[in-house]
Formats: sequence, structure tokens, C-alpha cells
Amino acid sequence: MNPRVEAIEPSLIRAIAARKQPGAIDLGLGEPTLMPQQRFIDAAARWAAEHGVRYTVNAGDAGLRERIAAHYAYPGMNDASNVCVTTGSQEAVYVAIKALLDPACDELLVVEPAFPAYAKMAQLEGIACRRVAMRAEDGFRYDVDAILAALTPATRLIVVASPSNPTGRVLRDADARRLARALLERGGAPVWVLQDEIYRELMYVDDPGWMAEHYPHTIVANSLSKSNALTGMRIGWLLAPDGAIGSLIKTHAWVTSTASSFGQRVAYEIFGEAGAIEEQSAWYRAQLERVVGALEASGLAYVPIDGAFYACVRLRSGGDSYAAALELVERRGVVAIPGRIFGDCLEGWLRLSWVAPIDQVEEGLRRIAAL
Repeated sequence: MNPRVEAIEPSLIRAIAARKQPGAIDLGLGEPTLMPQQRFIDAAARWAAEHGVRYTVNAGDAGLRERIAAHYAYPGMNDASNVCVTTGSQEAVYVAIKALLDPACDELLVVEPAFPAYAKMAQLEGIACRRVAMRAEDGFRYDVDAILAALTPATRLIVVASPSNPTGRVLRDADARRLARALLERGGAPVWVLQDEIYRELMYVDDPGWMAEHYPHTIVANSLSKSNALTGMRIGWLLAPDGAIGSLIKTHAWVTSTASSFGQRVAYEIFGEAGAIEEQSAWYRAQLERVVGALEASGLAYVPIDGAFYACVRLRSGGDSYAAALELVERRGVVAIPGRIFGDCLEGWLRLSWVAPIDQVEEGLRRIAAL
């Protein structure tokens, strides 16, 4: 067996979720509870009945790629040729890490707290991975000075997820501009930035920062999974400038050949209707108001929520988050994710997904506060 594979721990998020008892309150997995917009699936089914479900070219359907590029309109990547359609955003991130980094000499820098997949993918490829922790005393906001101080001569890619899983924090525009300016002033070989924008459409601040608007060496990953409740459709994409997109498409072609052509047609229909990709965000904004009220009532310390659908709450003991999660799932009927999974800086915290009915979120918070 490949020793790199053998050395990677299985997902602790899935392990906790697997312990869920019947009737438990699930604040664990990050999956929308809304139903997808059926009209787009129906339109894709009608198209498939007439045209079949055949391969697209490796990079994806040209019409879909054109619509994605036009929708985001990032400088230097606003053409269909700057888009690669992937099997979800997770493949998109993996392709970016694999294509951009040389295991012999390059290093990945992950801004934490962060979803564990980035570091695991680097480990799978034998790529050195370093971490820079955002601080609890700053509410885990993105600290540009800390990120810049963590760079080494070997750093070739920085991963920033904004909005963040697990904290829900958003990189602000002023900080994105400052990070871009500092990276451009470094000189030498460029440091790439991979911004994971999977929660881009679920955002509750007015000044978000998108690195691709300010920094030419940016790769963007996104998908329909969270914005349109299509996690199982597995349609994501990469946006990249001309100097990188060719290598990304080549890597994608050998990893998975093409993304689902039926899923691509669903995406084509969504991007063809103005506002459809943000349509479900109204529900999340309304839910957030109720969730903040429940968090305040619980008395638990929590991280300000700028985007996504997570809340991080601090254990009053500041203790072992994994032990607390086990106690909750096995004895108190609540699924919550231990903060340590997302980096040492989030130990003593729990990540909660607040897509459940609000009465369940409120009761789950009461049980956590009692713990």
C-alpha cells in the first residue's frame, strides 16, 4: 500500500457523524437542508432526453464555462478558456495543489482554522505543508500580517477559504488588497493564492475581499454544492489565469476526465437565469438572525458569523473538544464537530452547522451550554 495513504487519518468529521443516534439533533455535517431548485433539474432532463448524456471536453461544456467566466468576471480570467469544470470543489482544490506545487521543493501554506482537506491533499502528494493560525482573541479574523510573516522562500501556494469553514469569517476587501499588494512587492517567483469560495454566495457582510480581483496569481475554486443545495451533483470549477489554466485542465483530465455532463447542464441552466445562484441565500440570512438570537441566549462565546452556515462556540472549560463532541453525541443527543479537527488554534471550540430547523438549533445550544 502507498505509505502516504496509510499515514492519513480517516475523516474525524465523518467518524463523529457516524455515531449519531436516532432522534439526535444534527449540527454536524456541512450540508444544506434545503431542496434544490427543481426547475433547473427538469430543464436539464429535457435537454438530456433530446441530446443524450455524453462526454464533454475535458475542461467542460464550452457554454457553461462561458457563463461561469462571465458571471464572476475576474480580471484575466473572464473567458471560457479560463474555466475548468470539476467533480465538485474538492477535486478542484486537489487539482490546484497537485498542478501548482513541486513536491521536491515547494510548500503549501494553509490559513487556519481550516477544513482539513487542504493539508491532507498535500500529505497525499508528498508536499510540505505549513500552517498559520488566526487568533481567537481577534475572533479568528484574517490577519494579513500573520499570513505574510509565515511565508518562507519555499512557499508557492497559500490556501485561504473565505467565507471560512469552520469559522464563517470572511476576508475583507481592504485586507485582500493589502495581501495582494504585499505579495506583488515580494518579487521573485510568484506565490500563488488559492481562494476557496465554496460559500461565496452565502455571505452577510458588505465588504468581502476576492483575491482574484486584486492579485493576478490567484486560483479560485467554487461549486454549486452549498449555494444551490446540490452536494450530490458534484459540479465545481476552477477559475485561473492563462499561465495556469492549461496545467490545471491537464491534471483534471487525468484525475477524473470530465465532470458529469448532466450536472454540467444543470449548472448551465442555473447560470443562465439571473440571480439563480444566489436565490437560496435569502433563507440563510433569515435563519442567521434566529441563530444569533439563540447563540446570545445560550450564553456561549461564539465567533462572529460573516458568511457560510457555521457557528463556532467555545467550551466553557476550554477543554478537549473531541471528548466534548463524544459526550454530546453519545449521551446528550447532539452532533457537533470538535474544533481541533480544523487546527490546534480551534481546540476548546465546537463547530456547529445551523441548517437544521431553528428549534433544533436552539435545543442543541442549550444542551451544549449545559455541558
